[in-house]
Amino acid sequence: MTTAIDIMLTAEDVACWFDVSPPWLARVVERRPRRVLKAVDGVSFQIKRGTTFSIVGESGCGKSTLARMVVGLIRPTRGRLRFGTISGRDWAAATPRMQMIFQDPYASLNPRWRVADIVAEPIRELGLMRHGADVATRINELLGLVGLARSDADRYPHEFSGGQRQRISIARALATEAHFLVCDEPTSALDVSVQAQILNLMRALQAELNLTYLFISHNMAVVRHMSTEIAVMYLGRIVEQGLADSLLAAPQHPYTRLLLDTIPDLEAPNRSRAPLGGEVPNPIDPPPGCSFHPRCAMAVDRCRSVAPVLRGGPAAQVACDVVAAGAPAATAAS
Repeated sequence: MTTAIDIMLTAEDVACWFDVSPPWLARVVERRPRRVLKAVDGVSFQIKRGTTFSIVGESGCGKSTLARMVVGLIRPTRGRLRFGTISGRDWAAATPRMQMIFQDPYASLNPRWRVADIVAEPIRELGLMRHGADVATRINELLGLVGLARSDADRYPHEFSGGQRQRISIARALATEAHFLVCDEPTSALDVSVQAQILNLMRALQAELNLTYLFISHNMAVVRHMSTEIAVMYLGRIVEQGLADSLLAAPQHPYTRLLLDTIPDLEAPNRSRAPLGGEVPNPIDPPPGCSFHPRCAMAVDRCRSVAPVLRGGPAAQVACDVVAAGAPAATAAS
């Protein structure tokens, strides 16, 4: 049984809308209405301590916007985020315990700073250590933790490979002794072989330090390797959510099945696949009803007018009225 102390992060009906309207005078002259981009539109979930909760979906589905709301870079339009007992205006108090690993290690590190200064910055800014000798010792510990040498502390970011730079980013994130890391596509800018090294490092650190991850990715193969629980997003909403093993073994939503078809299978390289066809609809003007219906082979008339809601239990939830009515999920890929 899960208790409140086991829950690291809770999101309740969280939304983030952006006003992308033309200037007021242009709207008046051209008689155009306001336009709103619903990047995230009512998302709810809980992340248990020591687990990896992954959010997966195509580019533009709202994953990164959600990640930035969690770490406080963007304020939610509605809904509530709670980190332990911290929520609302007190969110800044969660910062030392919650850090972010960004997608691009080439852009997320200051090129003019040595590695020692990069890793030490959060320690000094938050006043975690006062004495220079203590800070230097902590830097060496962190570099060793992520597989770098002590001598690397005196080098600049441009002297490292992409994988090494991401190790520096991880060391910086751990400098505050954070237990919750938001990982926004942390390996997408790296070569495949280096991706595996970073993912294995993250799993080893999780086991050693009891870390909790919110893991953002568009790559189902990476998500399968990392996840305890998975939420599949499409146009700002979660369309399927559940325990990783259950969701990957028996996906319910047709969009989830299509994403899983993108994972290479060495045992069945010539298996029949359903290509993910069509274009993602304009998020400023999404289709009525189920937002996936223009690309869905299972769509019926109801799908074009009624927006589905997540249904199911703790192990698996799906937002699809056709599946809820008893249609076999396997037909999604037919």
